[in-house]
Amino acid sequence: MPTDRTATFRCHLDLPAGFRRGDLLAFHRRDPQQQAEQVDDTSLRKGLMWDGLPACLTLQIAAHAAEATLEIDGEPATDGTAALTAMVRRMLGLTQPVEQFEQDYRDHPQLGALIRHHPGLRVPLSATPFEALAWAITGQQISVGAAISVRRRFIQTAGVAHRSGLFCHPDPRRVAALDEDRLRQAGLSRGKAQTLLALSRCVIDGQLPLDDWLGAPPVDDIRARLLQVRGIGPWTVSYGLLRGFGWLDGSLHGDVAVRRNLQRLLGRDDKPDAAETERWLAGFSPWRALVAAHLWAMQAADGY
Repeated sequence: MPTDRTATFRCHLDLPAGFRRGDLLAFHRRDPQQQAEQVDDTSLRKGLMWDGLPACLTLQIAAHAAEATLEIDGEPATDGTAALTAMVRRMLGLTQPVEQFEQDYRDHPQLGALIRHHPGLRVPLSATPFEALAWAITGQQISVGAAISVRRRFIQTAGVAHRSGLFCHPDPRRVAALDEDRLRQAGLSRGKAQTLLALSRCVIDGQLPLDDWLGAPPVDDIRARLLQVRGIGPWTVSYGLLRGFGWLDGSLHGDVAVRRNLQRLLGRDDKPDAAETERWLAGFSPWRALVAAHLWAMQAADGY
């Protein structure tokens, strides 16, 4: 519940020339009802949890700079300016060395055309790795539209709202406080509800210290621990590492949109299967997930 005490943190970030703010805004515009994120042509307002407290992040994105304001219902234990700056840098994709990728592949017979169509493409990130993994679990084997609806109901079921009226994506403790029946009422299958609860418990008890890994994610360790959670497979791991940590080498060969758009890119009559797509992506390591993002961008309406 909102309290009379509040805290506000701010930061300023310079942006590279040609920064593609539309990609970030489109990623957060997925839900047309805008109950947890509100987006216009130049800004994002997002409800999230900060040190267990409801908060509202406002991002104003101009041509060459971004201004971030975090308004918190309550008083966190420490000054959050540095953590806010780091979070916004990740969300904007500023930690991703895309210039090196474009230099390496601008003359490639297939990727060169994608790079020319989407210069400076970065992968927008979720506010936290937990949010990225929760979205990946929600979206397993259902359409994007269905996943958006379930995500909305999941956030509403958690029931945390900032004083601004925005619902906040729940943190692991808020999710763990829910039971399987309530998650199923939000639209999650039994298996997904169990996976989300298991993931939340692993974060809380320290088996998956996701936020502690943000500075230098031990990818192999993260992958191994996530795969021990029932209901989390390779696609969920690669997607969570991409959207949660900005790791650009996950192989998203099982993604339907990646395979469909690879078919278009290669001018084929048939869609490559997952194994063939995995082999094709393997040649672009350590950029496989970024290549997948360029394939997604061929049809942005797919929503990922």
